Amino acid sequence: MPKPPRTPIISCLLAPSALLAGLALSGCSAGVAVPSVATFEIEGQQFRIELVTAELVEHATQLLNGEEVASIPVGRIVRDSPSVNAPWSWHIDPKTVEFADFTTEVCDGLPEFVEDGTLTSDTYCPWSAKVIAVEPVE
Repeated sequence: MPKPPRTPIISCLLAPSALLAGLALSGCSAGVAVPSVATFEIEGQQFRIELVTAELVEHATQLLNGEEVASIPVGRIVRDSPSVNAPWSWHIDPKTVEFADFTTEVCDGLPEFVEDGTLTSDTYCPWSAKVIAVEPVE
């Protein structure tokens, strides 16, 4: 008698804080840790964005692997609250993160422009930012 096909094990690992926050897990991928942090580099400066869905983690991982997918991180700036983005005094609201192929230039700029107020938009979308790491939240 033939054996039935094996169902792949799909798991999403959550940090204890995420479990306490009751984050829903839909569309989890095998081996993907949710939440995670993506580190970006732009002109020698780095910043970090928390990724709270498996889809975002997978997308950032695709960028890290050099795949041709939408590459501009976009999200609402939360000032005076570093979160995962220390030493900067701001972070991107993880609930607003998405990736785009193109955006308006009003939200483009270096992380230091967000820090010093040169970038006055409530949204950050650095066109030339590159993902250099994707790691689970500790």
